[in-house]
Amino acid sequence: MNAEYKLTLQNRSEADADSRSKELLKDAKNGMGFIPNMYSAMANSSILFDTYIHGYKLFREQSSFTPVEQEVIFLAISRENGCNYCMGAHSFIADNMSKVPVEVTDAIRNDDAISDGKLSALTLFVTTMVSKRGLPTNDDVSEFLAANYTEHHVLEIILAISVKTISNYANHMFHTELDEVFKSREW
Repeated sequence: MNAEYKLTLQNRSEADADSRSKELLKDAKNGMGFIPNMYSAMANSSILFDTYIHGYKLFREQSSFTPVEQEVIFLAISRENGCNYCMGAHSFIADNMSKVPVEVTDAIRNDDAISDGKLSALTLFVTTMVSKRGLPTNDDVSEFLAANYTEHHVLEIILAISVKTISNYANHMFHTELDEVFKSREW
């Protein structure tokens, strides 16, 4: 899903980005071997880009969620926000890096039931948090906690929603083209 309006700003590169974005782009290239289109677009605003990278890194490195759960969270947020770019990219990452079972990734992509009860509860709660704009009911939270999650997890989900919303909304506004490396999981 893209916004009706498309930003006219051109993607930035290491050659034409400001000093902070240039550093972030260089780090991305060194870490991933390429600069994702989403990063090149976000590099138009170093404060947006830096905030995204910082929050994403903290969530990935310091949250109490497993890599599989982290990917489920990002996929659930991106699906609820309708971000084609992030659905494709995170589906690829789920398959190849986070080792999410393909049936779980496909269930989230297709809005189908997830057979793993804990991942199903996680997906439902994350989707609820996004769709209800952070206003879950007592029952919503109780069901999440009953799946062996904690209130601490709720706070980490808020971080994930914040970070992923930055990228989802930026992609909506830029109409970001999915990178070739992720095309096998285009959504």
